[in-house]
Amino acid sequence: MVKMAFPISNHKGLNDHIFEHFGHAPAFLIVEISEDKKVLNIDIIDNIYQETHSPGEVPSLLANKNVKILICKGIGRRAIELFEQSGIKVIKGISGRVKDVLKEYLSGKLESKDYWPRQKWSKNR
Repeated sequence: MVKMAFPISNHKGLNDHIFEHFGHAPAFLIVEISEDKKVLNIDIIDNIYQETHSPGEVPSLLANKNVKILICKGIGRRAIELFEQSGIKVIKGISGRVKDVLKEYLSGKLESKDYWPRQKWSKNR
């Protein structure tokens, strides 16, 4: 069993899209996957650090929920290091609807990509 987290904005569960910047996402969708690749549980937690956060607060929030994988779009090197120190693997540069990304992950085809936003991120994305 493994738990993975996705930064989201609209509390739509698997139909939500991955938020552009993990640390400022309004919420995280946490998906628990069985060893035989079936969804066991889905939970949404609000990101209490959405407006402002210090380094390490979001990794701690997710580590306390036993998350082992973060699938996100935009994330910096220091944040990746802090997630890894918390025992959380980061798959970055990923966009799209969570259920489509999850399907790609479960098929073994999802890989980290470089992601450089063309302009400063916005909460409306």
